[in-house]
Formats: sequence, structure tokens, C-alpha cells
Amino acid sequence: MSIRHGLLALLERGPRYGSQLRTEFESRTGSTWPLNVGQVYTTLARLERDGLVAPGGEDTAGHTLYAITETGRHELRGWYERPVDRANPPRDELAIKLAMAVGAPGVNIRAVIQSQRHATVQAMQDYTRLKAQALAAIESGRGSERDDIAWLLVLEQLIFQTEAEARWLDHCESRLVRLSARGDLAPVEAEPPEGRPTADPTTASATTTPTTTPTDRPLPRTARMRRG
Repeated sequence: MSIRHGLLALLERGPRYGSQLRTEFESRTGSTWPLNVGQVYTTLARLERDGLVAPGGEDTAGHTLYAITETGRHELRGWYERPVDRANPPRDELAIKLAMAVGAPGVNIRAVIQSQRHATVQAMQDYTRLKAQALAAIESGRGSERDDIAWLLVLEQLIFQTEAEARWLDHCESRLVRLSARGDLAPVEAEPPEGRPTADPTTASATTTPTTTPTDRPLPRTARMRRG
């Protein structure tokens, strides 16, 4: 996540102070990636060191304001134009977990996949519900339309991510079963008795209805923050 460029994007709209930048950043992203004030001011200090922002005086409450410089605007434009680099993907805990589980003694990898699939489908249902709320807010004109649209885009990215993860888990399970049948892998244990979730991950973003109420289980951090 580029906090550096996110702060520059907010400063392009006008001078801001640290906690104001944190609030606006979290409002735009639905607190999906929460920041602390120390993180914001550390980033601002580095931006100032690099000539991308400069102190912009104080507001009436005595807060130190920061303003984007022309060099900062140039850097921001370049960020918008450059594709996100996928050559060095970030570490993914789930991928590492499954990779380590292959052949691990005493580990039922199929149970690991089943447990994760269940959690992934539940998260997808929560995001889908929040998407409906965001759309309703935009259509009704409540709140800040710009922030609601930004939040909607983040939510839809999360929905697509969880859909892809659910499909990938299905693929992993099928792959392991085929390799086990060929003798290329130790036998894969049978699917746990509880079975897999009945929700179809490829259609959940449009049609899935949560199987439990929001109070029956903890919501993802994104959902908790937005509801609070």
C-alpha cells in the first residue's frame, strides 16, 4: 500500500494537517487499511525531506499544515500513470500456509482448505452486504458522495479478491486430489464431514445472502470499522 502517494493525492486538494489526512484517508478507503497519526507524520517528514511537500503555515487551531509542491504534483501524476508493479507480489499468508501444509506430518490439508473456504465465503457475504449499503448511500445522497464512491470501489475490489480466492481454493483441492490419485503425492484425506459452504463464490457478489446475522459472528475489520 502506498501511503506516501495516498497522502500526496489528498494534499493535492489543499493543505492538510496530520490527523486530518489520516481521517480523510480512512474515509476514502472505509478504514480497510487504518493508519495511526505517527505513521502519517513519519511519512510527511519523508515527503518534506524529498521536496514533495512543504510546511504550509498553521490553521486557526494551531495545527501545522502541509502543502504539496510542484515536484510532489509531478510525482503524483507519475504514480497515477504507472501500472502497479506485480513482478514482486507481497507475501500471502494463505499461499504460504498451503505450501507448508503439503506433505506436513499430521496436517490434513483438505481440512485447512475447507476451513479457509468457509471463512472466505463469509467475508465475501459481508462485503456484498456492505456494497449494497454503499450503493444505497450514493443513491440517497447521504454523506459524502466522493467518499462513498471511493469506498464502493474498494469494496468491489475486496469482493473480487475473495471470489478469486474461493475459486483458487477449489482448484487447490482438485489439484491435490488428482496428484494424490496419480501417486505423485501422499494420499489426501477425505473432505471433513461438515462439507464445503453451499454458496457459489462466482456469484456471491450479486446474489449471495448472508447465512447468519451480523451479530452471529465477527465481521471483517473493514465491515466493523465502517459500521462503527
